[in-house]
Amino acid sequence: MIRLTRRAALKTAAGLAALATPALSRPAAAQQARQLAIATGTTGGVYYPLGGAMANIFSRTIPGMSATVEVTGGSAANNQLLGTGRVGMILTQVDAAVDAVAGRPPFRSPLPVRAIKVMYTNRMQVVTVEGRGIDKFEDLRGKRVSTGAPGSATEIFAFRLIEAAGLDRERDFRARERLSPAESQNAIKDGKLDAFFFVSGVPTSAIVDLGASPGIQLKMIDHDQYYQAIVQKNGPVYFPEVIPAGTYPGQRTDNKQLSVGNIIAVREDMPGELVGQLLAGIWDNLPELHRTHAEAQNFKLENQKRARAGIPWHPAAEAFYRVRNVNLDG
Repeated sequence: MIRLTRRAALKTAAGLAALATPALSRPAAAQQARQLAIATGTTGGVYYPLGGAMANIFSRTIPGMSATVEVTGGSAANNQLLGTGRVGMILTQVDAAVDAVAGRPPFRSPLPVRAIKVMYTNRMQVVTVEGRGIDKFEDLRGKRVSTGAPGSATEIFAFRLIEAAGLDRERDFRARERLSPAESQNAIKDGKLDAFFFVSGVPTSAIVDLGASPGIQLKMIDHDQYYQAIVQKNGPVYFPEVIPAGTYPGQRTDNKQLSVGNIIAVREDMPGELVGQLLAGIWDNLPELHRTHAEAQNFKLENQKRARAGIPWHPAAEAFYRVRNVNLDG
């Protein structure tokens, strides 16, 4: 048996670590103290579990990285947090990111947000149950509704959809709450709410839970008829899609709704090396993300397009995709 002195053992371990760790341009000390906060959304949506899985991947695959997730109100809040440097990466809807880069309300000035990945489609879901007298979107007039958590992209999209339908969000509802999806579905079951808006991937847990509740008959309200009006006012960031019958427990008919894309974004001043590591972590570990949520099945290289991202790409992301023979302009 060969015995090493403590000093020799330390030197040997250091040498092995050097061989195992990819060489980076930054000093080793910097590698050992990298923190990354990822802004996601509410716990009842899709962003939160996907963000958690990405944080685990980054912490495992990037030398010295400690990544964590932040529960937030959603896309609008996420862009604000990124703009102020309180987080390093966000999951966001395209419409909120476009407004952030342009400095349009609810943002006070242009924010340095840059796309690194197109994810999947978010569906606007207008949810109610039998017995509330709501069969079509116009029936929401005079009802108790929730338009989403404060600072969420649900709220932004809901306000635009309500306006496109010719309703006034301040005067045409008996009550308008600003609840998370989990709070909304509980309020419907308790008889305190008639309907709620929620933008997310499908299926989403809050609506699954509502549809599976004993004595509840889920109803999803169509609203694709307002496509032209909402695009004319807000630009081509929304598009019609269908949530097939049976996607949720008790969903008897197809839901004709409007959708918006989702992206991952960082600040424009994030070091290019780190952007490349984040993207490699995601694309090289897709099976892990697939197991986390079905929407990760839609993470595809062919979906990486400037038109789908809606905002400028980080230069390092452009370089990453060039190496993988992805044409962002195609």
